[in-house]
Amino acid sequence: MNFSVSSFDDLSARIAAARDAHGERFPGGAEGRQPVHTVYVPADRFSRSTPADFGAEALRLLNTHTPGAGSFGAAFGLDPELAGPVRERVAAKLAAEPVEDLRIDFEDGYGVREDAEEDAHVAQVVEAVAAAYQVKGLPHYWGLRVKSFADGGHERAMRTLDGFLTALRDRLGRLPGGFTITFPKVLSVEHVRLFTEFLDRLEGALGLPQGILRFELQVETPQSLIDHAEGRVGLGPLVEAAQGRVTAAHFGVFDYTAALGLPPHEQRLDHPACDFARHLMQVSLAGTGVRLSDGSTNVVPRNDGPDEVNAAWAAHAAHVRHSLAHGFYQGWDLHPAHLPSRYAAVYAFHLTGADEVIGRVRAWHEQAAGGASGFLDEPATIKALTARLRRAVDCGALDESVLPAP
Repeated sequence: MNFSVSSFDDLSARIAAARDAHGERFPGGAEGRQPVHTVYVPADRFSRSTPADFGAEALRLLNTHTPGAGSFGAAFGLDPELAGPVRERVAAKLAAEPVEDLRIDFEDGYGVREDAEEDAHVAQVVEAVAAAYQVKGLPHYWGLRVKSFADGGHERAMRTLDGFLTALRDRLGRLPGGFTITFPKVLSVEHVRLFTEFLDRLEGALGLPQGILRFELQVETPQSLIDHAEGRVGLGPLVEAAQGRVTAAHFGVFDYTAALGLPPHEQRLDHPACDFARHLMQVSLAGTGVRLSDGSTNVVPRNDGPDEVNAAWAAHAAHVRHSLAHGFYQGWDLHPAHLPSRYAAVYAFHLTGADEVIGRVRAWHEQAAGGASGFLDEPATIKALTARLRRAVDCGALDESVLPAP
């Protein structure tokens, strides 16, 4: 075959270099399991039994207010055929693994205390975490939320994290797996850079492997989305400043909507202003390996009355469905009553149309093996469908058997 250009080896090398550079910046989706929620518990209220206590209270509310499939379906607006299977799996989840991710909160949910009081609570939390770890009572993921660098709490944030990790090392001799730090109210790249430098120093002082201390950014200020000083979208540079330590970006609904000047009754997860923020988070972080989490619902039952409980469930489940529809598969939960509505909405989402998803994935693999198929799905579609099944299996909505053989 004849060619007009004598050689394009130099172009091939440059194309490969551009491809590799893109791959380093956008490695793809995050590896491993993503929790469906992060449960926030103020540090002074945390004990070794907190995750189990949340589950027991959630299961009590479920059995009290939705004792059967009919009442369960009515409470969460589920199709009668779906209500029974979803309720069965939700009850099993609340009994076995009610909390997938736990954050012990030293920030807004805890408040500002005297140093001596917060130091005492740090010591209390260390003992509780150690006791939970020794009886396998820690959730799959867990960690601390420290105070923000943006509002004068930086010294207290570093003191709390240093004191906690030092005492836990002395108590257990190791850092239990699944540990994550939440870094709130991010305003600038410099704050992220300085927090990262502090973690570097802390690892060296504690003898921890470099890079083991990872954190999630809380996106709850307009400045974290748009860097006006540099005239650019802000999230990418924030992640880059963390030098590989960022695991996730969590949306903070109430600080964000308050910063925009929304009136209190409009400060809610499903406000259009929040949709804009979520979409910007998605566009900024797609393919980076940084997971996304939505924020919280602040509606909780004031008492055990059916009207109170069902109203809280309806509001929370609607918000969870809104998050799922926008591709946010994780959110915050603040109260035991949020667990039934979280799992009811998530499981219904995964089970609705599951048979069709399973069929399409299996047909694709049969076609790849030489079999006939009635589907013409693209590889990207099958990847997305398989990821949906993986999420459903991870959270307990479906059994492992639905996944294609490796």
